[in-house]
Amino acid sequence: MIRQPLDHKTVFGLVDEMAHIRPRARAFSGADGALTYQTLAAASFSAARWLHARGVRQGDRVALLLAGVDRDYLAFAIGAMRLGAIAVCANARYKAAELGYLMTKAQPVILIASQRYRSLIEETGHACECPVVLLGDRTLEWDGAMAASDAIHQAQSLVDPHAPARIIFTSGTTANPKGCIHSQAAMLHQGRAVAARLELTDRDRFWTPLPMFHTAGWSTMLAAFSRGASMHHPGVFDAGTALDQLHSQRCTVAFPGFETIWLPILDQAATTGADLGSLRVVIIVGVPERLEAMQRRLPNAIQVANTGSTEACGWLAIGSPHDSQDSRLASCGKPLEGMEIRLVDPETGSDVHGETSGELLFRGPCRLSGYFDDPEGTAAAIDADGWFHSGDLVRQTASAELVFVSRLKDMLKVGGENVAAAEIEGHLLKLPGVRIAQVVSAPDDHYGEVPAAFIELEKRGVRLQADEVIGHCLGKIATFKVPRYVRFVSEWPMSGTKIKKAELRQMIADELRQSGVRSAPRLRPPTRPDQRGAGD
Repeated sequence: MIRQPLDHKTVFGLVDEMAHIRPRARAFSGADGALTYQTLAAASFSAARWLHARGVRQGDRVALLLAGVDRDYLAFAIGAMRLGAIAVCANARYKAAELGYLMTKAQPVILIASQRYRSLIEETGHACECPVVLLGDRTLEWDGAMAASDAIHQAQSLVDPHAPARIIFTSGTTANPKGCIHSQAAMLHQGRAVAARLELTDRDRFWTPLPMFHTAGWSTMLAAFSRGASMHHPGVFDAGTALDQLHSQRCTVAFPGFETIWLPILDQAATTGADLGSLRVVIIVGVPERLEAMQRRLPNAIQVANTGSTEACGWLAIGSPHDSQDSRLASCGKPLEGMEIRLVDPETGSDVHGETSGELLFRGPCRLSGYFDDPEGTAAAIDADGWFHSGDLVRQTASAELVFVSRLKDMLKVGGENVAAAEIEGHLLKLPGVRIAQVVSAPDDHYGEVPAAFIELEKRGVRLQADEVIGHCLGKIATFKVPRYVRFVSEWPMSGTKIKKAELRQMIADELRQSGVRSAPRLRPPTRPDQRGAGD
């Protein structure tokens, strides 16, 4: 039994070693079938031959726009890394403008996408100037030209484990998302550290519904692979399908991530009587009261909290199954092995001590290499000593566990998706009649928080309704960015020359509380033909 993480320098090297040690063991189980380590190694090698035959070389960027996590995603992503190329993981929820920005910024040499995104890609126009390959149902038969195997072996021998290998775009406080660069070495260290914290073995079956256009899917996969365990993914999320997979495949570790995913599964399990008794650990985030309620609903599985970011390559801290329940409910656990943290006063930059809250800084082997094609953004976020300034306000307990307090940055987290207020504000300002737009978070029982827009209209008798504002957003930006509440104002709470967003947040929170509103209304698709298909 493999109990210690396998120490490899590259992601593909880990897969190849597992294919040698446990060739028939299951590596991945998804909506479109399963892959053994042997078939995954072969599929990713074939993908590398296919990509090489189409001109992909070391340092090139390969964009992936694929729904869910499936055999194709793993084959192409790992195949690109065999060549020393960089997998650019496009968010499958993007609309045309957002995808167009990513394509213009990343300049990939090829875009590999699911057939379902054909019209979306066409909408981006000149932004998709590279060759586009739309995958059919039988992709892994590898139609077309293939490079010689010797060319792939040669390319693999030249791969630098610390070179860029993956770019994931994440919203920052500016209007445009930033591309976080991670090396294969960083991803592998994350996987090994997580496997150690959760005490994974090759008998574990690690489940997550979270995507690989975020770090969550990758971190789950590499933690499992580092111990020869298997990764299980339901594809595009559906609570019933997810529950069936958890039950039928006897998954032992689950990373639903967010209560908006986990609670519907628990509800279905209670209704159907599905057995989740094989689960020993569940990794999730939430306020202590909700964590305690979820733990009561599945008492035989140890529930641990966590915190992290794309810049941390995924997880930064996770609770241990050996922690007390009080600790697991109240904290996010200790930093992963090898990761250093500091808490500093946001104003002075001086270290804070005791359990005083401070801005979280971190560095170590899992930290991003930098932001793609953004030296100024990289220099602003990573100081001369290598510390990444997260913009999160955190405190540390006497036993060194992290407790998340709030965000210092002008950010929202909607159902697990990072959202920059400035990005939404920029879109709202395109609407005729809008003079000033300010977006803040509103509390929400389902999503944690949702966008709320405060708008000052141009003078001269401009009239605008809330549903017109929402309709302007639907179909143009991802639904998790669309404001669920719109309020019109003529005066702003000010601090000198700055609008006090904290007061706007309090205003909407007070209003919703007094009205008894706990969850935002569902978004309704607009009736204009060019906006069909939008909505929750």
